[in-house]
Amino acid sequence: MRIRSFVLALAVLGPGALVAQTAPKPKADITGTWQAKVKEKSKEGSRTVMKEVVVRADSSASYEKETVRWRWPAPTSLWLALGGEWEKFKVDLKGDKLTLSEGDLQEPISLKRVGPPKPRAADVPVPPDPDTQQ
Repeated sequence: MRIRSFVLALAVLGPGALVAQTAPKPKADITGTWQAKVKEKSKEGSRTVMKEVVVRADSSASYEKETVRWRWPAPTSLWLALGGEWEKFKVDLKGDKLTLSEGDLQEPISLKRVGPPKPRAADVPVPPDPDTQQ
């Protein structure tokens, strides 16, 4: 009787039902040019400015004049190589909205993808991988 129920379920759900449960889910793409609204404080008070983050397929990411290496080991975890070691962040990616939290952040930061990644300048190297540095 169980086999009959299983066959009936497959007939109703279609042949893709078994594949969908056993095939690994493809990882989403986080490469691109992202913008975030960031509050900056100064002597004159605080203001909100747009900051740009570029995440490239070569494992480099740039923020203002800083270039770091990134790694995405799991769908909810993003690592950035900062100061010779990995800083681990929680990541939530939904379409063109990326939210980073934890790590060294005091509060979550939301970014919106605004286009493809801008190329890294030829004279800016991809920072070394802390796992392979001695």
